[in-house]
Amino acid sequence: MITVIGFDADDTLWDYEIIYHRARPKIAKILGGGFDLEPFFSQLDQAEIRNIPLYGYGIKSYALSLIETVARLTDQPITGGTLLELVELIRQMLSSELEINPYAGETLAKLSASYPLILITKGEPYEQENKVERSGLSGYFETVEIVSHKTTEAYRQILKRHGVAPENFLMVGNSLKSDILPVIALGGKAVHIPHHQTWFHEQVDETETEAVEFGQLEHLGQLPGYIELSFDIG
Repeated sequence: MITVIGFDADDTLWDYEIIYHRARPKIAKILGGGFDLEPFFSQLDQAEIRNIPLYGYGIKSYALSLIETVARLTDQPITGGTLLELVELIRQMLSSELEINPYAGETLAKLSASYPLILITKGEPYEQENKVERSGLSGYFETVEIVSHKTTEAYRQILKRHGVAPENFLMVGNSLKSDILPVIALGGKAVHIPHHQTWFHEQVDETETEAVEFGQLEHLGQLPGYIELSFDIG
């Protein structure tokens, strides 16, 4: 029996990774011809991973890793103009219009009529709160939980706060690493809805999912029907 449904936000309810992909040619233009771009972006990816324990997730964290990578890969002075252009790009990324999943509103409206919904997202609190507010979807959720990392323990604490037994909880998201495997390990249920652009840090080896049971759908619009057929309403 399912009594509460949790939803991921980024790349589940709205596109997010695309903001970073769209920033890359703009970064290349700002940096000009002084950088070999392929190793530059490889180094940037590595810097992001290295800095997650310190900076967490999000565009502000990305900005710090970007500045670090620029400084590491050039022996030339970095002009104030270049830095200002990079800062302006980060501002644009932070204020980018969210591309809402076309099925999000209808799906959340249907499910919120029968279940309490919890939005569970990771990242810098202000940045995530801002996106949730701008999405226009916050009204469907009884509460919003923002965590630094989506671990099994993080989910355990969320469910404990809300008095939800893991076996009565269903999590929906695009990331096997963050939305599916930690919840299954806790004893909950999960539905994976892949996104066409998933951050490399969120990818897992196929062997990690071989013995794990979870639902998988092509798109968010299929979720109400799947839940109706698969679970009892609490």
